[in-house]
Amino acid sequence: MSGAPTFDDVLAAAGRLKGRVVRTPMLRHRLLDEIAGGTVVVKPEPLQRTGSFKLRGATNAALLLDPAARRGGVVTHSSGNHGQGVAAAAHMLGMPALVAMPSDAPAIKREATRRWGAEIHPYDRHAVDRDALAAQLAAARGATVIPPFDHAHVIAGQGTVALELVEDAKAQGLTLDALAVCTGGGGLIAGCALTMEALAPDAEVWAVEPEGWDDTRRSLEAGRRLANDGAGSGLCDALLSQQPGALTFSINHPRLAGGVAVTEAEVFAAMRFAFEHLKVVAEPGGAVALAAVLAGKVEARGRTVGVVISGGNVDPQVFARALAEG
Repeated sequence: MSGAPTFDDVLAAAGRLKGRVVRTPMLRHRLLDEIAGGTVVVKPEPLQRTGSFKLRGATNAALLLDPAARRGGVVTHSSGNHGQGVAAAAHMLGMPALVAMPSDAPAIKREATRRWGAEIHPYDRHAVDRDALAAQLAAARGATVIPPFDHAHVIAGQGTVALELVEDAKAQGLTLDALAVCTGGGGLIAGCALTMEALAPDAEVWAVEPEGWDDTRRSLEAGRRLANDGAGSGLCDALLSQQPGALTFSINHPRLAGGVAVTEAEVFAAMRFAFEHLKVVAEPGGAVALAAVLAGKVEARGRTVGVVISGGNVDPQVFARALAEG
C-alpha cells in the first residue's frame, strides 16, 4: 500500500490522463430535477472507454511505473471494471497484464477484459484471499500489482471524476451542495472527497452502497473498518468489497458526510430512469448513487447535487430485468 494521496496528486493525474481517457460530459434532465426537488448534475462514466471510471485510476498508476516495472507487466484482481481498466492501460503502454477474476463475474466483463489482451485467472470469490492471490501471481512473473482501490495513484486517478464535474458545473454557474458516489472499496469516493475538499469544501460527500454490502456506511458510523458478512445480494457485482480499504477509509472517514444503502428495487428503478431519460446504460453497481437521489436518501431538495453513474458494463439479462422491474 502506498502513502496517502493529496489533491495535488489528483491535479497531476488529470494532466497525465488528458487525451488518454474520455472527459465524460455533465448531464441534466428536467424530470430528474422535478423528482429530486433540486438541481441534479450527472457524471456518466459508462461513456468512458472501458465503460467505467476504473480506467482513470488504472491508467494513472500504469503511467507512473518505471521502465523496468513496465517490462514485468501488471497484475490485479477485479470483478471486471478495474480488470478492464488495467488491461486497457497495459495495452496502451505495451505491457502484459494478468487479471484474477471471480469465476462468477459477468461474462460481458470477462470477455471485455480479454479483448484488451489480458490473461484471465479465475478464482472463487468466496474461498480465496484475492490480495494474496494477486501478490502470488505477480511474484511468479516479476509483475507489479495495481490494486482496485487501496493505492494512492489509483485514488488520485479516480478523483478526476469529481474534478471534471465541479469544473463543468461551475461553467454553468452551479456550485455543488452534495455529491453522491457509488462505493465499493472506496477508491472512487476517496479521490472525489479529496477533490471536493479542495474545490467545494462546504459540499457533503455521500457514499452509496447496496443493501447488505454497506460496509462503508457502517464503518463511518463506528469510526473503524467493519466487514460485510457476504450474505447480501450479488446484484451489484462491482461493489462487493469485503470491507473498506485501509488507505481509502483513512481518507474517507474524516471527509464524508455519511453513507446510505439502496435496495434492489431502487437500483432497478435508477437503471431504468438512466436508460429512458438520460440515454445511459448503467450497471447495477453503477446506478446506486442515482438510486439514492431518486429515492430521496441523499437529500437534493432545494440543493445542487452531483451524481456519479460509475459504470455501464451490465449483463444483458440483468439489464432486461431492470427494464422490466424498474
